Parts: sequence; C-alpha cells; structure tokens
Amino acid sequence: LQAAASATSTIPVLGTSITDYASALEISGWTGTVGTNVSGTSDLAPLSEQAAMIKELFPEAKKVGILFCSSEANSVYQVEEIEKYLAALSVSTVRFSFTDTNDVASVAQKAADSSDVIYIPTDNTAASNTEAIANVVIPAKTPVVAGEEGICAGCGVATLSISYYDIGYATGEMAVEILKNGADVSKMPVQYAPQVTKKYNASICEQLGIKAPEGYEAI
Repeated sequence: LQAAASATSTIPVLGTSITDYASALEISGWTGTVGTNVSGTSDLAPLSEQAAMIKELFPEAKKVGILFCSSEANSVYQVEEIEKYLAALSVSTVRFSFTDTNDVASVAQKAADSSDVIYIPTDNTAASNTEAIANVVIPAKTPVVAGEEGICAGCGVATLSISYYDIGYATGEMAVEILKNGADVSKMPVQYAPQVTKKYNASICEQLGIKAPEGYEAI
C-alpha cells in the first residue's frame, strides 16, 4: 500500500488487510477517511475485545509478553493500543520485539521465559514464522493469544478472528463503486470486518491443558 500510494496520486488505490491506514500513511488526526486516492479495508479486530479475551481465558495472568516485529508499523500500532486496554484490566505488559526472521526464535524464548501469556498482533513476520514460535512456546507451556486466525493456527491457543473473505469481498465492492459508478475514492471511508469470531486451536489447547470456554469455535 505504501509503495502504491507513493507511485501515484491519481489512480485509485484500494488496500485490503491493512491494519491501520493512519500508521501506514503517517496520517495525524485520523477521521476514518484517507482523503487522497487511497481507501480500502482493514483487518484489525477490536483490540479492546482481544484484551478482554486474554483476561477471560487467563484471569490469573499478571504479565503479558507482547511479541512483534518492531519494523512493522501495523504491529507497533497494535502494541501501543492493546497495552492501554490491558493496563485498564490491571494486567502488566512487556514488549519483546524482533527485527527480522533471524531473531524470532530467540526473542520468543525470552518472552516465553518471563510471561504468563504471550500476545502476538497481526504481524507479518510472526505469521511467516509460527512454526519457530510454536517450537518455543509449547515446550515452555506459555500460551499465545493471536491477533488473527493464521497465527493462532500455527502457534496460538485462541484468537478473536475476522473473516479475510469478508474484507476481500468488501474491497471488491469498493472497486466496483469506483469503476462502474464513478465513486470518489477520496471520500470513501476505510471499512472493517462486519463481525468477529472467538476461535481456539484445539491441538495446542490440548497440549497445554487449556479448556476453551463456551462460545469459542475450533479453527
């Protein structure tokens, strides 16, 4: 999205699965509309509800380690936001950041050794390295709550999941509005997933001895 926005100021650009447009495009005073030739959809699930999920699943947890890639603006935004929500629930947080794939396993080990629970946002680098993370957190018996279903399927116990199909479809509808009906992209608000679903990873939950509460759907 950043590359496309830099390449043209006239051709409409629609992003999909962009976590936070304000962070990606360095917009201050976010109002919900980019205001340029850029719009689209976001894959951000409500961070307040994700914090509440951590508290629901692990009410005795005192320290949540947040594992993320520091070079991803989308991840940094989520970390800053969920820290506020967890603090409001009297849960302390510690950041464990890696810069690239080479650091993932060692940083995940530090997080697992010093956290009651680990939270991983919708982080692209983490999503590409779930096996390496799982190889650390499962032996350490440290549960991971993930920001999206793909990461949860690889190394997590639970997630508050959006439907990527839904936001992809919504982005296509926005394209139709521009191409067929002449809609002005600069006036189109960024759209979000219409619903979220509590999901759990049955295999990892079983390995860690965790029982998902009522209302959780198996991935």
